Amino acid sequence: MPLRALLYRRSSEPQAIEIVFDKSVYLVRLRRHRQARRYTLRIQAATRDVILTIPPRGTLKEARDFAQKHGGWIAARLHRLPEAVPFAHGIVVPLWGLPHRIAHRHSARGTVWTEADSGGAQLLCVAGEAPHIDRRIGDFLRREARRELEAASHRFAAVLGVGVRRVAVRDQASRWGSCSTTGVLSFSWRLILAPGFVLDYLAAHEVAHLVEMNHSARFWRLVQRLCPDHERAKVWLGVHGSDLHRYGA
Repeated sequence: MPLRALLYRRSSEPQAIEIVFDKSVYLVRLRRHRQARRYTLRIQAATRDVILTIPPRGTLKEARDFAQKHGGWIAARLHRLPEAVPFAHGIVVPLWGLPHRIAHRHSARGTVWTEADSGGAQLLCVAGEAPHIDRRIGDFLRREARRELEAASHRFAAVLGVGVRRVAVRDQASRWGSCSTTGVLSFSWRLILAPGFVLDYLAAHEVAHLVEMNHSARFWRLVQRLCPDHERAKVWLGVHGSDLHRYGA
């Protein structure tokens, strides 16, 4: 086996370790990266995972000691994350940035739909058995996100005279959107929870990458042409974006 392969091979290394801080146990996921120069910790807000990156020559003991040393930081960062909100009867979730209360209509026909109550409040209604509420709401939001993102992407692509090969909708933890060199645009379904101008900005951003696969001045001029309100959307995401990851957890 080549020396380089031996250097990075850790066949018996666990995928995660546990540390204890202030009588609480925290799971820390391990990732060895050959380009890392030091041990680093980060919190993935969407999944609430604690991830420790290990450099090539790092050891499991050093990794454990590093994580334990930063137990207070881990606890504090996790504590500051917004509380997870499941899709359940009575829970208020944003749709297009507007609050909608989930209303379980057990005996109603259909799946998920929106309506207003007698006082004008917006409802997100779901039919069927209670155990299926979370899945049905999640499926509905993903379908809505795909429909709106496909429409926005093709609309912006027509302005620039480019083609979109496909629009994919996922639960992306680290980015709101991406563009491949083959013309596939990928987005987080959680954009359907944000105001419409935010979704439009992300669609415009990724479509602009079909012309400029960078963030040059020319790229931002294309974004400005497609979405003059993009600065407002960027500010909104900076302030409220992380909060969107707590829904449906």
